[in-house]
Amino acid sequence: MKANKVLLIYNPMAGNGLIKNHLDEIIDKFQKKRLQIIPFRTDKKETLNEYFSLMDVEKYRKIIVAGGDGTINITVNAMIRNGIDLPLALFQVGTANDFAGYFELPSDIKGMIKVALEENYTMVDIGKVNNKYFINVAAMGFLVDVSQKTDPNVKNTLGVVSYYLRGIGELPNLKPIPIKIVSNEYSAEENIYFMLVMNGRSAGGFKKIAPEAMVNDGMLDVVLFREMPIMELMPLLLNVLAGNHAENKFVEYFKTSKISIKSDQIVGTDIDGEKGEEFPLEIEVIPNKLKINIAKVENEGSVL
Repeated sequence: MKANKVLLIYNPMAGNGLIKNHLDEIIDKFQKKRLQIIPFRTDKKETLNEYFSLMDVEKYRKIIVAGGDGTINITVNAMIRNGIDLPLALFQVGTANDFAGYFELPSDIKGMIKVALEENYTMVDIGKVNNKYFINVAAMGFLVDVSQKTDPNVKNTLGVVSYYLRGIGELPNLKPIPIKIVSNEYSAEENIYFMLVMNGRSAGGFKKIAPEAMVNDGMLDVVLFREMPIMELMPLLLNVLAGNHAENKFVEYFKTSKISIKSDQIVGTDIDGEKGEEFPLEIEVIPNKLKINIAKVENEGSVL
């Protein structure tokens, strides 16, 4: 008998409660396809890990993750720890939804259900930082502190705008961070304000932060923002919005499969919106690790 259970992991706070309000509709649509939705409300990472450790994987067809990048991150880390390799369907109801946005998935509830009921998939890479995994981005530096200081309720209400508002208020405290980078493609000692190691293309709602990134190329895209005069920040921001910041003299952009990052200072880190690992960092790509449910397209591979 083919597995007929679908685990729905949802963040009750994401999207101002969108999934909670449509839970009955989701269950109804899947039941009509002879599929049983098993709702799982995310509260603590330990609870999800415990569920996966006891889960009879053979009875499940796929996992739906309804939330932002942080919810997907928690799910993927728990899956890997417990040796679960079921396909993932993504309901993008978080603040920025950078990873789900890469696949050009629908954002309305009916569209999301339609894709999750189909069996169209693609394999994607993930990143690993020390002992944790990330699906979209590992970040370090100034903007990480901004994100972690932003009230979750404000994030849900204002979305990406909340980060910008907080960031402007923190500019007077901006200080460079000395780091040492080692990779086959680029090695240096730099003073930076911020650094991103990307699997996807967008971060924090910036759609073109890593415009050349592909989630299935076996590489990570590194974007490094060097120390610069404050007056250069606004022109650089405009470069980032246009996706041509790689040409800016205060930016280093390169691809790599593995990178080491060290610093003598305490540096804030972030993994997909969740608190990251402490320095030093060993970051690498793990090719073709996840199977993602995508919308059916006429030209296969056009999303990637």
